[in-house]
Amino acid sequence: MRVGYQRRLQHDPFEYLEELRRRSSNGILRLPWGGRCVSDAALAHTLLRDPELNGDRSGFFGDLLPTRSAQVDVGHAVRDLLRAHVADYREVLSAEMARLPAVSQWPTTATDLVYRALADLLLHPDTPPQIRHFMDKAVHGGVVFQAPGTWQRARAEILRAKLIAAITEHVGYRRENHAGESRDVLDAVLGACPHNLADRTVAEVFLVMYRSIVAPVSSSLAWSVLLAFSHHTSDCPLPWPADWIVREALRHRPMVWMVGRTFPHPTEFGGIPFQAGEMLSVSPYLLHHDEQGWTDHDVFRPDRWAEPHQRGPYIPFGAGPFTCAGAAVAHVLMTEALIALTSDCRMTVTGGDMRAVMVEGAIPRPFTVHRTVRQVHETERR
Repeated sequence: MRVGYQRRLQHDPFEYLEELRRRSSNGILRLPWGGRCVSDAALAHTLLRDPELNGDRSGFFGDLLPTRSAQVDVGHAVRDLLRAHVADYREVLSAEMARLPAVSQWPTTATDLVYRALADLLLHPDTPPQIRHFMDKAVHGGVVFQAPGTWQRARAEILRAKLIAAITEHVGYRRENHAGESRDVLDAVLGACPHNLADRTVAEVFLVMYRSIVAPVSSSLAWSVLLAFSHHTSDCPLPWPADWIVREALRHRPMVWMVGRTFPHPTEFGGIPFQAGEMLSVSPYLLHHDEQGWTDHDVFRPDRWAEPHQRGPYIPFGAGPFTCAGAAVAHVLMTEALIALTSDCRMTVTGGDMRAVMVEGAIPRPFTVHRTVRQVHETERR
């Protein structure tokens, strides 16, 4: 990518996408770094749901799993495990909120909160301490979110290699000492993967799931906090349900940067010829800011979710056959975290702005949260 394009993308990636859309005349943008992106809602709907373009394996797992059915089995197994333990997640969140300092730095704090609330579901407490130690370091060690500099990325690769090696060894142990019921995400992955899959490949699949749980939940929680308390600055409680805030944050600032589909053979799409193997992407952000589908499309307005028939295309977790299997439970995890964070307290945010940083997805720039627990009178408890 040319330096000029890269700087503009780093300065404000979403605004840059908007600029590219304004220049386009046919609903398909040519991206300066290569490839194309659909901005027209009807074309995007076709692309994401066309059986011919969505019949093979999802690119989410790369080549780790041999079939689409194996991908589906792993996704459903992890989803079901998390769904069954939402009450445990909620309980740990409450304990974590009690330890949260009055002033905290975000989005780092969001990642810490979500990871600690999920740590025992990702890997059961009986897992060898060394593996859990590597997992703890991976949260901020460039494994969950890509490190910014070359040296940091090199260190992250070393950490990732150590984590994969340790998990690989532990996968072999678990296969020989099957515990029966799935106790954590690793058990769920191991139980759903084909039996002949190598231990290391199972470890790689687990790491994909680990990152795909912690990163979007924590990033969307951070966006929800930043957006909600940038638009509500009074001492009164938030005027919107947490569910509406999360949904609107996922619309207004979706973490997913692009969703792509690869053409299996030469074809024409939207009046443009594509060769076999070429990819065409959809930007959730552009669809979520489609002025024909959304009223006040540029405004953060959680109350729009009380109006069920006034919504445009909404794809924070993808769409069509490749929609994220854990979309519903991810939304629950985000909402529960926001409820725990905001209950019986006053919050304000300082610093930060609405420009995203692209780190394998759109995350907020650093900001500070000031949180004061509200004293609840005995009459209110009753």
